[in-house]
Amino acid sequence: MKLARNIIESSTGAICYLKRNRRFPVKPGQIVKLNLGAGLAVCKGWINIDGSLNALIASWPLSIHRFLYRFTGANRYYSLQEYCRILAENEFLHHDLSYGIPFEDGSVDYVYSSHFLEHLFRQDAARLLKESFRVLRYGGAIRICVPDLAHAVSMYNSGQKEKMLENYFFVNDLDSYMARHKYMYDFEIISGLLREAGFSNIAKRAFQSGEVPDLNILDNRSEETLFVEALK
Repeated sequence: MKLARNIIESSTGAICYLKRNRRFPVKPGQIVKLNLGAGLAVCKGWINIDGSLNALIASWPLSIHRFLYRFTGANRYYSLQEYCRILAENEFLHHDLSYGIPFEDGSVDYVYSSHFLEHLFRQDAARLLKESFRVLRYGGAIRICVPDLAHAVSMYNSGQKEKMLENYFFVNDLDSYMARHKYMYDFEIISGLLREAGFSNIAKRAFQSGEVPDLNILDNRSEETLFVEALK
């Protein structure tokens, strides 16, 4: 098991290094929809960019999916059959987003990111939003979904302190150290970052409602999430 993990880690690092300066081509007239930090919360028709093992092996044979399933952490949330189906039926791009978004300026129509930005330090999140602005076409839309700091405060004030600590800071989850939140957002904070990146028409949206397509599939965790859209 240790050997398998070492191979996975070295392969992941090497491939991220090779891809960091690449720009992926877009066909004329192609509608390009990017899901940043997608994990396995994906939708057909989107390019799901992620630095995880799942994205790395998505194009590999089914036998590899079955073998590595136990090492991915996906076995906590998905059955083996569902895991293999998701990898087979959707488009993944294995890429470390700390190197930026590997698309040309003005080549993307939609950017979506759900429950990913809070896992970055603030300066890294700001950099990724600037990258999103760069790759979007004029008139293109971005939708950012993050845990709502205002909702966390309301939970604390209403006496739900332990639930708030578990839901927002994972205090009792010993397996989530690497996935813990590095920053938190309310509408004012995220609006400021989007404005600094160059976006306009910044608006709070309702669950599964907005200008970005496929929200009935992509949006999740309605109660605890702040949904924000903006235009380039």
